[in-house]
Order: sequence, then C-alpha cells, then structure tokens
Amino acid sequence: MPKMIKLAAASAIAAVLSVSQVLAQSEDLADFFEGGTVTILTGHPPGGSYDLYSQLAARHLGKHIPGQPEVIVQHMPGGGGSIASAHFANRSLNDGTVIGLLPEPLAAKQLMEPDSSHWDLNEMRYIGRFNDVRSVMMVRKGAAAQTIEQLREIETPVGCTGTTSSSSQTGAVTRYFTDLKFRMVCGYKGSSAVILALTRGEVDLTSSVWTNWVSRQSEAIESGDVKPILQFGLEPIAGLEDVPLAVDLIDDPAAKSAMKFFAASGEIGRALIAPPGLSDEKYQMYTEAFDAMVTDPDFLADTSEKGIPLNILDGAGMEEVKTLILSTSEADVKLLATAMDEGFN
Repeated sequence: MPKMIKLAAASAIAAVLSVSQVLAQSEDLADFFEGGTVTILTGHPPGGSYDLYSQLAARHLGKHIPGQPEVIVQHMPGGGGSIASAHFANRSLNDGTVIGLLPEPLAAKQLMEPDSSHWDLNEMRYIGRFNDVRSVMMVRKGAAAQTIEQLREIETPVGCTGTTSSSSQTGAVTRYFTDLKFRMVCGYKGSSAVILALTRGEVDLTSSVWTNWVSRQSEAIESGDVKPILQFGLEPIAGLEDVPLAVDLIDDPAAKSAMKFFAASGEIGRALIAPPGLSDEKYQMYTEAFDAMVTDPDFLADTSEKGIPLNILDGAGMEEVKTLILSTSEADVKLLATAMDEGFN
C-alpha cells in the first residue's frame, strides 16, 4: 500500500475511533444520570437571590444534562453560607450528583479568615454565573453632596447595617482608601431599614447590589429621588458607564490593589460551582450544559416573564475571576482587613 494511502487510512481510523470514544462517553454519562437526581446545594434559606437562581437552575439545567435527570435544591442555611460551603467541600458526593450555589466571598474569606474557612476554592471549579452582585452607592435627592467632588469637601452620612455585610463594607473601605468624607452610620436592622433611612433623610448615602436597587427601587431611580454616585466592581455595570468606579478614585498602588481584591467578589455573584474531585469529563459536561441552558428559549422566556436579571459569565471566565482573587498577595489581604476595621471608625 502506498505511503500516502496508509496515512489517509490511519487518519480515517483515528477519526472514527475519536468519534466512537465521544459517543461512548456521552452514552456513559446518559446512563449515569438517567433516572437519577442532581442536587444543587445552597447555604441560604428559601427566598432571596440564592434560592431564586438555584430554583431557576433546577427548572432548566436537567434538560441539558445527558440522561436528563431531575434537579432539586437543598437548603443548608447557617453561618452566612459557611456551613453549606464546608459541607460541600468536605462531605458532598463528587460523582456529579451534587453541585453548589454558594456565597460569592468564599475565595476572599479563604484568604482573610483561613482558620474559619473549611474549604479550598483551588480545588473547586465554577460552572457558570447567572448574575453578578456588584454594589452601587446611591445618593438621595436633596443631599448636600451630589458629586464625587462635593463628597471630598462635605462630610456625608452613609447608612449601613453592621460591619460584616459587604454592602456596609463598601462605604468603610472607600472611606479608608480615598479622601471622600464619609461618616458611617451603622446599626440599621436590615437593608430595607437603611433604604427607609435614606428616603427620610437620616442618611445621604447607602450601598446595595445594583439588581436590588433596580428591582426594589425602580420608581425612586426613575423619579430621581435616588441616583447612583459610585459603583464597586472591576468594570462598570452596563448602563452605568458614567458612574465612577471606587477603584478609580485611588492613586496609591497598594490601596488600589486591595480595593480590586475587595471588588472582585461581586463579580463572582450567583454562580454554580463543582465540588472538589469532580472528573474533568463531568465538569466539562456541566459547563456545556450551563452554556446550552442560558441560551435556551425556554430559559430566556422564564427569566423574562419573572423579571430575573442576568449577567451571564461562562465557566472559563469565572475561573479567571477566582484565580485573580486567590492570587492576591498577603500584603493586600492585610491592608484590606485594616480598611474594613478602621474604615468604620
């Protein structure tokens, strides 16, 4: 047989074998999942955004998994999601029958509070994100300071709940790293109470996740009673390109780096994550299922009908954000911890 014919025959055989292997793997996955159940573990009780996106995935993800298993949600509240996260990392099955939708600060907390973080995000891989949770600081109509320049000159009260919530920390960290004259007014019982204080004029500024502002205060935004003045993220939110990023107000390189570390958790948002030890084959299957789900007309119709906000990021993009957070230097971690502590004083 001539050499070229032999090469062509070998290539054809290799191609057939490759296709056969892919089909066999697909059939194996279908056999594994068919008639079974996939559980989405979340660390928060029913209601709220964690449940919202977990239930969204439960309604639509199974259709795109080989074998089309049933998908259910398991709530394991406690410790702000830490109990579920520790369980997921150390005790959940890693055969593909359990995935998670866990708190966005896990990677940052792992660096800042290693003794109480019983997980390692290096061993987990993100499947995909439904929506980010980037915060926006709003100013009320009638406040003395209405611009960044005025905030540098006028002491302005910033409403917050306590010192541990990310929405409260935005003001404290900004106060510490910039020359904005914030006066932190904390102790309100929940975000609704802070926003009520804003509308009453007790405080002039407060922060919350942008999707919360849009869904709960759309009339106040449209009327101009409140308006965005500062945002916290690595890049501007769509439609808020003219609103400055807090990180861009910082000149000192170390402080800027620490603020990026702080802001990156908001980019994680509400995302599905795979457990440690999940095989590469099943992880790829989940990323492909997620990508197919978020472009499915039924999924898009569901989110549109229920007004569920989306800002999709695929698994590869999520892994880049995770790596950015976990590569933060020890010096930056310590600096942010100092800002979170002293920024409230």
